[in-house]
Amino acid sequence: MAEPTMVAGPGITGAGEAAGTAVAADYFESYSVVGLLAVVGVLFVAVAFGAGRLLRPVVPTPEKLMTYECGVDPVGDGWAHTQVRYYVYAFLYVIFAVDSIFLFPWATVFAAPGYGAATLVEMFIFLGFLAVGLLYAYKKGVLTWT
Repeated sequence: MAEPTMVAGPGITGAGEAAGTAVAADYFESYSVVGLLAVVGVLFVAVAFGAGRLLRPVVPTPEKLMTYECGVDPVGDGWAHTQVRYYVYAFLYVIFAVDSIFLFPWATVFAAPGYGAATLVEMFIFLGFLAVGLLYAYKKGVLTWT
């Protein structure tokens, strides 16, 4: 005589649910390691700042409370006029330095078989945009140092 088999119903845990629970436990276990590491990092920083606050001497003097930059005593007004052209030179440098970085990957792709003509046209278009920008800066007088 055959024994009756049990069918998993709504109240009975089946094998599929147990496997799903194991996968979820493994999934959250990996995140718990990351969370634990984050908590340890925050505690480490908090302990370091707390120890620094407890161990440092607190002796405020006028020299210590004075504002300075790079060890130079402040003299006169804190506001200084800086000419805009220095920022323009820096901006142009960043533009052309970043654009020149794009030339290196282009050179490696250009050497690959089958990409020569397309990458050559794209690079001349790119260099054309750079030339137009440089010509515009020259026409505006940005590149003259006075």
